[in-house]
Amino acid sequence: MTTYNENSMPRDSFIQKFISHVELIAALFSGVLILAGWLLDRNDADTASVIAYLSAFTIGGYAKAKEGIEATIEEKELNVEMLMILAAAGSAAIGYWTEGAILIFIFAVSGALETYTMNKSQREISALMDLQPDTALLVRDGIEEHVHVSELTRGDIIIVKPGERVPADGLISKGYTTIDEAAITGESIPVSKKDGADVFAGTVNMTGSVYIKVTKKANETLFQKIIDLVQSAQSEKSPSQQFIERFEGMYVKVVLAVVALMMFLPHFLLGWSWTETFYRAMVLLVVASPCALVASIMPATLSAISQGARNGILFKGGAHLENLSHVKAIAFDKTGTLTRGKPEVTDIIIRDGLSRVELLRAAASIESRSNHPLAHAVVRYVQQEKISFSPPDQLEDAAGWGVKGTIGTKEWKIGKASFVGKEEAAIFADDAAVQFAEEGKTTIYVADQAGIAAVIALQDIIREETKQALKTLQDEGIFTIMLTGDSEKTAKAIASETALGSYVAECLPEHKVDHVKGLLQKYGTVAMVGDGINDAPALATASVGIAMGEGSDVALETADIVLMKNDLPKIAEAIKLSRKMQRIVKQNIIFSLSVIVLLIISNFFQLLDLPFGVLGHEGSTILVILNGLRLLKNA
Repeated sequence: MTTYNENSMPRDSFIQKFISHVELIAALFSGVLILAGWLLDRNDADTASVIAYLSAFTIGGYAKAKEGIEATIEEKELNVEMLMILAAAGSAAIGYWTEGAILIFIFAVSGALETYTMNKSQREISALMDLQPDTALLVRDGIEEHVHVSELTRGDIIIVKPGERVPADGLISKGYTTIDEAAITGESIPVSKKDGADVFAGTVNMTGSVYIKVTKKANETLFQKIIDLVQSAQSEKSPSQQFIERFEGMYVKVVLAVVALMMFLPHFLLGWSWTETFYRAMVLLVVASPCALVASIMPATLSAISQGARNGILFKGGAHLENLSHVKAIAFDKTGTLTRGKPEVTDIIIRDGLSRVELLRAAASIESRSNHPLAHAVVRYVQQEKISFSPPDQLEDAAGWGVKGTIGTKEWKIGKASFVGKEEAAIFADDAAVQFAEEGKTTIYVADQAGIAAVIALQDIIREETKQALKTLQDEGIFTIMLTGDSEKTAKAIASETALGSYVAECLPEHKVDHVKGLLQKYGTVAMVGDGINDAPALATASVGIAMGEGSDVALETADIVLMKNDLPKIAEAIKLSRKMQRIVKQNIIFSLSVIVLLIISNFFQLLDLPFGVLGHEGSTILVILNGLRLLKNA
């Protein structure tokens, strides 16, 4: 018999967190041991100092050493991890424990952070998968039963009730409802669905109970494609990353080959003693280790990341900073990115002779009992107008069409044109609804016993800072384009108002990915800005994914950069910061390589003793670190 212990969950959670961070903890602990070893060495406690350094080597270097050895065995090729291990061992062999330990520490911390990031990404992919229901209510031979979604086949009939997520892609075979498709299309306004309409797994059924005919298996749904696209894009390596890996392999081979030759040839060709030959080989191994090269990038990157964080820009890694400096085109989602992400009342036309206060009070009264986003927008608008209202005396909901309510002795209807009278709505206010539609707005009608009382237009409002942000980017020579799941009319209206370079309407997640790939072929380096689950595949496919801080968890974790305060002008600031970082990194790399070459040549001509080699090696490292720290200053 299993006994549940409520205290076991926190303990298990702590253990899981500890295990997931064990590599980083080990790296940081090795840093503490290095400091202890240095202090002991200064107090002439030589044996204790060596023990502390050996512990730092073992604890800090275990993970990277294991990774390097396994990769070498599997790929049958030496790697930079092995060079770091040998360089640290070489420095220890000639008595320079501190340098070897610091080399291990720097490499261990970078590896631990990389591991943490990968684990975090995998957890968020799992969270994305949880949004698709595990079970479905299947109707078979008139009997309803709950089955796992993996058991569904094409042609099965399932029931989805109000408030439930749709478990599979299909067609509505019976019923009428409103479905929130924000997870798939990004559209903030729910869509009315009736017989024959497509529905997608992961979307939310809001109003009516519907029967759905399954058209795709669980592993073929559009939602599953989103997951697959994110995983696929994240596994692809950037060209710069591939170049670095090729460079590392070549660098390791060259250094080790030269060190091996230095251990023998000078004795036979130049008449050096065996002691001198081995000494010079070890000095070469130390001065040729890429410590300064590593420091050329990491401090500058961390400084830029810190500076960005101060300004509300969260960078998830140096590679993304590098890529951002080369961006030539940026694709934007609409809802929640260029716009605020929720509909707001923009226009109201009221029948002559009818009090505006009476109309708004009645509309808010009835809409206050509805869960529809358009109803919420009407209520917010009336509240902002400081008009008081009370609940209706009676309410009747016509799912997918509108609502009908009674206030006192007067009956009101609010909803679509066909609900209040299609012909009458078409001529109301000279058919103002047509003009609203051209502007990308959604309309609802209010009617009483005398006929149409008002038409209310609503729209997802463009953010105040959007226009300036797009102009700044275009002034920098960056092409801007909007990819949205909205209709052609809405997309055109938004693009016209914001002066976007181009737009594509009615984009499903897979279409956004295709368009981003097309931009990559044309421009080389492309950024994607979005906030929803439906944007995640495109965010992952782009060279740089940028998420809005108030976006979905999946978008935030898939993206490479997060605008923490939803401040679009920060994109231009981020690009300037990344370009400055690139300049400093190039300066550091050129300087550190020059020092390494100088030290190697001096060592070969026996002009460099080990203390001066260490001084040059560590001195160049300190200088490039200080140069990188300049990024902490405000531009």
